Amino acid sequence: MAGNLKLLQQRLDSILEKLESPEFLQNLGLGNEIGFYVFDYPAEYELVVREHVQFLTTKLINRGHNFANINLFESLIELLEQRNLLDRAFKLQQERGDDALFNALKGPLEQNRVADFIAQKAKLDNCAFILLHGLGSAWPMVRGHGLLNALHAKVGSVPTVLFYPGEYDGTTLKPFGQVDSNNYYRAFKLVP
Repeated sequence: MAGNLKLLQQRLDSILEKLESPEFLQNLGLGNEIGFYVFDYPAEYELVVREHVQFLTTKLINRGHNFANINLFESLIELLEQRNLLDRAFKLQQERGDDALFNALKGPLEQNRVADFIAQKAKLDNCAFILLHGLGSAWPMVRGHGLLNALHAKVGSVPTVLFYPGEYDGTTLKPFGQVDSNNYYRAFKLVP
């Protein structure tokens, strides 16, 4: 376990340099692919990654970078508030449980709607890149591969990084490293 944390910390320490590199910022060397990246990590280290994302955010702001830092769980709450559905969602969950809530929110939180909301929130005209985090708290309402697929058409050439609590092998996302899912997604690993 300690070895895993040490390896994760080494990978986390490499992120800032990667985000500030011309290759990342200008989508260079991608072979005409979209600059979408996944930083996967063991879900048990969520708090470590969350703290590092806060550190990165402060550092990047202090260095004058214009970027979007988007917590997916908080974005779902905002989206439900905008549509006056949040209080009703809480009530439904209390009265009928998680499955009823999940089924009721499939439409309002459909991946394309979430992607539209993220694109608006990112203010793409003045955004060098997007950092997406908080997926573990938003799952299963938001799924990594579904969201990234929906974002393709919305963010254009803006490099996008998804902090992913699970495993990513370059083609398949495995939520929390335990949930087998039949999904395919082609992105780059931010830091191998």
